[in-house]
Amino acid sequence: MKTTLLSLISRPLNLVLALMMFLVLPSCHDEVSSTVTYRTSIPVYLEMSTVRASDIIIEQGRELDNPGKIYIYGDFLFINEPNKGIHILDNSNPASPVNINFINIPGNVDLAVNTDILYADSYVDLLAFDISDPRNIKQVNRVEDVFMHMYSNHATNTIITWKDTVMTADSDMMWGWQGRWGGMWMAESSDASFSGNRGGAQSYGQGGSMARFTLMSGHLYAVDEYSLRVFDVMQEDDPKHLKNIDLGWGIETIFPFKDKLFIGSNTGMHIYDASNPSDPKVMSVYQHITACDPVVVNDVHAFVTLRSGMFCRMGVDELQVVDITNLYQPTLVKAYPMLNPHGLALAGDYLYVAEGEHGLKSFNVEDVFNIDKNQLEFLKSMKSVDIIPGPKSLIVIGPDGVCQFDYSTPSVLKPLSCIQVKNPVIV
Repeated sequence: MKTTLLSLISRPLNLVLALMMFLVLPSCHDEVSSTVTYRTSIPVYLEMSTVRASDIIIEQGRELDNPGKIYIYGDFLFINEPNKGIHILDNSNPASPVNINFINIPGNVDLAVNTDILYADSYVDLLAFDISDPRNIKQVNRVEDVFMHMYSNHATNTIITWKDTVMTADSDMMWGWQGRWGGMWMAESSDASFSGNRGGAQSYGQGGSMARFTLMSGHLYAVDEYSLRVFDVMQEDDPKHLKNIDLGWGIETIFPFKDKLFIGSNTGMHIYDASNPSDPKVMSVYQHITACDPVVVNDVHAFVTLRSGMFCRMGVDELQVVDITNLYQPTLVKAYPMLNPHGLALAGDYLYVAEGEHGLKSFNVEDVFNIDKNQLEFLKSMKSVDIIPGPKSLIVIGPDGVCQFDYSTPSVLKPLSCIQVKNPVIV
């Protein structure tokens, strides 16, 4: 008889299956079962024609349910509610932010602001809103079919999205389960990164390190899991989709610095020269072990957090410091172990690291070879996912809400305010 590789494999497999069947067959003994209630996401299919036919409604300010992105522009704080829309708060006094209104935007994940024009995705479309009067917002444009990766069937105009739901299951079915904040949330809620640049007379807002939208030199850049999309926004209320640039798989975040774009992926950091803003060119790719990967930079170093988790493959938990003095040959300087780092923020010589459910850490990073010896604080009660070092406050978002701190003395963060959420989720 001819013995095949398949038959050799199937023999022990059959024994395992038989043993499993024996273990799960009903017996004559009483059994005690337990159940687990958890939040997850289920696929939903929609027709974009129906979505576009629905009005974008500006509602009164309402409670946060499941916060996603944070973004600041002038005295206003924007908080994304994944797939639902954007809260706008008057943050002129960070100790007492005032909820003004909510823009109901189906399928919204990202946002950025350019000279009083708010850009926001709605599934496969890019919307533009005039927010010169945040209490009287008007939609001014819709660019259709620019985020084509969401189509499950373009011919039938059908997209696939995900809906949060609460489910109950036998505890035995929950082996290895992790909460949505362990991975998928990061793919859906990466904020527009810091953009202190100006394109001519344009002024841009500021966001966190988990960016998928960012602005630079009169252009909007948006990344999905595979590509970089380039938009001309020199005329702010009339964005024009110019091109897509293939980046490979596992793309997660984008961070602008001067005329360069630093793009984080599951496998490394891509550096693009955007001195010609309509046609960015790759300079180099710094590779690391497969892991979730946001990045922030200064003139000399890139600071990269690597995180393990269900959606981060077999990643490690560490902070990597990369020398970028030669942008064509970035090199690892040193790696520091972390607990489960998510987003991060750099303010001068001070680095703030969101450690997920473990809290918020701060470091003096002037000496990149001794960062571990220069930890300033570890706020274990501040569950955190991303951070904005704003002009008035350090803004931290986590599963329990959005908190602001006075960080004028970097070694001692002073709490100013916290906006709690109705339904905290697991990090």
